This record gives sequence, structure tokens and C-alpha cells, in this order.
Amino acid sequence: MKAILTRLFNHEELTSEETKQILLNITHEMYPEAQIAALLTVFQMRGITVDELIGFREALMETRVPIDFAPYQPIDIVGTGGDGKNTFNISTCACFVVAGAGYKVAKHGNYGATSVSGASNVIEQHGVRFTNNADVLKRSIEECNIAYLHAQLFNPAMKFVGPVRKALGVRTIFNLLGPLVNPCRPTYQLLGVADLAQMRLYTNVFYRLGINFAVVSSLDCYDEISLTDEFKVMTRNHESIYRPQDLGFSPAAPEDLFGGSTKEEASHIFDNVLNNCATQAQTQCVLANAAFAIQIMSPEKKLEECIAIARESLESGKALATLKKFIEINS
Repeated sequence: MKAILTRLFNHEELTSEETKQILLNITHEMYPEAQIAALLTVFQMRGITVDELIGFREALMETRVPIDFAPYQPIDIVGTGGDGKNTFNISTCACFVVAGAGYKVAKHGNYGATSVSGASNVIEQHGVRFTNNADVLKRSIEECNIAYLHAQLFNPAMKFVGPVRKALGVRTIFNLLGPLVNPCRPTYQLLGVADLAQMRLYTNVFYRLGINFAVVSSLDCYDEISLTDEFKVMTRNHESIYRPQDLGFSPAAPEDLFGGSTKEEASHIFDNVLNNCATQAQTQCVLANAAFAIQIMSPEKKLEECIAIARESLESGKALATLKKFIEINS
């Protein structure tokens, strides 16, 4: 590690094989915590390259608890988190809307790091018991189109850097890795990021990994389509900037998307959305994210059609029925 740190201090870049081996060595407890802290710090200060990020990602995928959802060709809808906006859990609501529309979803999530409305917080509030049992998860995705993969049950390697991350108390490269290590390797992914630099980074990673994707970012630094400003969408084939009005939606105010101060409040907002009794801003925000997810899987459909599909899932009660069946299977 000393030689690696010396190279990094000299502004050298590492190959993907080198970063993969570093993380595997960390899981074998080959380095003292001080050196791991130095490693994380230098990447946080100078940034990380596509090759370096892919190497770390491959190490986590090699050590993961695998789950095979390839026959279902699912999508994951996720934000990087940590944008400091404390929104309600828009991506998880969108997952149930998309599943209600008949598409397969493999949602990978965790407890919130900066809010009470992380995906696992909200799901757990409904009595769901997290599992990595393949039979239960496959039954879930088959019978209600969605399975939930709680990150802590699938990425055992993360425990080896947990104490250092906690001691540092700042974001590190492992925050960047979260959206890239869904253990089922989903066929499709809608990823929300908080700034254009991260948008470029993840877009280049997805190109290399061969995933069908859309990376979205609101220009006022929300890690999702918030409708509070213009937002950018990058896919394998195009990049575009949209206004809320381009989707037939009204602009939202930041306070319209507040996620609550307690887990109970966060869960209540989530339920309101899926019961189709949320505010206009909350509903439209979820429909926008769900529509772009649907378009990734059905690129032949125009955006207006994808919005209509998402709206029908919500207004018909299919999204709510999906949630109820999901709770029944997973509780």
C-alpha cells in the first residue's frame, strides 16, 4: 500500500486491475486502517477515474452475494444520495409505479445516510423483512414484478471499510460505488446524480459496463428529476435538457418535495403517493422519474406515452396493489 499511496500522492492514476486488487486486499485485512483512510482521502481530494471506479466495483461484485435475475431483465431506479435536499423517497415510489405497469424491477437500496427517507428506511416501516434468500426474492419479482435487495445483505466486503468511513465522517469513493453494485447486475438502470461531473463519470462507466441506462440530474443539484428546475438526461444514444413544462408538468418548489423529519413521516408521504392522494408536485415528480425508467426499457415509446403508462399504473391502483402484494410476500 505504501507504494500505491506514493503514486497517488504524485498524481498518478491506477488501472482497474490495481484498484480491484487493492479492495480485495482490504477484505483480507492486509492494510492498517490509517493507510485505508489515506487511500480514501486522496481519492476524495483528486477525484476518481473511470478505470479506478470500475476496478473497485469489480472487486465488490466478485465478493458479493449473487442473485440471478437475468431472465427477468429488470431495471433499478436509484439516486446517489447525499445531495442534502432531504426529499421524500422519489426513486422507491417510482419503482412501484413501474412495477405496477408490468415491468420487472430489482431495487437495490440501503438506509439513508443524510435523511430518514432512505429506501430501506421506508420499506422497513411497512413491516418488510430484508432477505438474501433467492427463492423469496424470485417469488417477489415473479408475483409482483419487484424485489428489494437490501445492500447490507449482499455486499459483505463493505464491512471491512465501515469503521474507517465512520471515523472519517465524510463522503468517500464508496458513496459512488453504491449505485453500481446491485448484486443482480440489472439489465437497465435509471440513475440520479447531483451534478454534471458525476453525470459524466457514471455515463462513461455505464458505457464500459454495457448497461442500458439513463443518468439524470436536475440542474439545481437534485439527484433525481425533481421538477424544481430544468434537468438533464443522458443515455447511450442521446443527451437532452428538459423543462417540467416539456412533460406537461408544473414546476415544483423545494419545500414541495420535503421528505419528513421522522421515519413515520417519510413512510406517510410514500403511502400517499401510491394511494394517489399526494400533492400534485409529489405525484408529478414520481411520474416523471417512472416515465424515463419505462422509456429505457421501451425505447420505441415516446416520452408522452411513457408518462401515460406511469400515470395509469398510479391512478388505476396497480402501483398500490403491487406494494400490498410485495409486503405480503416479504413480511
